[in-house]
Amino acid sequence: MNTQQTPEALTADSQQGGNNHATRLESQPPTSAASASELASSKISLRAALRNFADFPIKGIDFIDILPLFANHALHEQLIRTLELQVLEFTNGVKPDVVVGLDARGFLFGPSLALRLGAGFAPVRKRGKLPGPTEEASFDKEYGQDFFQIQTDAIEKGQKVLVVDDIIATGGSAAAAAQLVEKAGGDLMGFLFILEIDFLKGRDKLNAPVHTLLKDK
Repeated sequence: MNTQQTPEALTADSQQGGNNHATRLESQPPTSAASASELASSKISLRAALRNFADFPIKGIDFIDILPLFANHALHEQLIRTLELQVLEFTNGVKPDVVVGLDARGFLFGPSLALRLGAGFAPVRKRGKLPGPTEEASFDKEYGQDFFQIQTDAIEKGQKVLVVDDIIATGGSAAAAAQLVEKAGGDLMGFLFILEIDFLKGRDKLNAPVHTLLKDK
């Protein structure tokens, strides 16, 4: 039996093999170097879009406004992509099972980030805002004590959890969120914030890795 292939068959096989190889290359994730370059470039663009307002909400405060990141579709999309890259960088590619967003600005990007990461989203809210059984934790504010709650079934025992918010200042609210994650039985992977007010040293109150996307200056 003659098994020798015709030149046409050899050419077809070669083309098919080349196409399969191209498909495999296209399906591969970007290299860590490419991701790092994209992350660094995106951070510069996002930081440039922020606005500062002096003496808001009170005299002596230089307020950083993150809302322009959501007003523009391209910037919004870039923000979520950059947050995704930041998460995958500090977790070495391990994705959370649940993203927990803090009331209220953590709700601006937490659900979108959860979708990109293939995770669920769980809101942490002020006392009395969530229906059904809840876990509760307190935290101190400048005018007294406040309370955060999370629904008891929002996190399953052993699930990997990422806590997100727009800014870390004193760290009290984020620490309360960490308590809620632990009460619900979750495994806290870390915290992710868009900005950090460094001199308040809020990260010192937190018991898991803290990562900030942008610098405040």
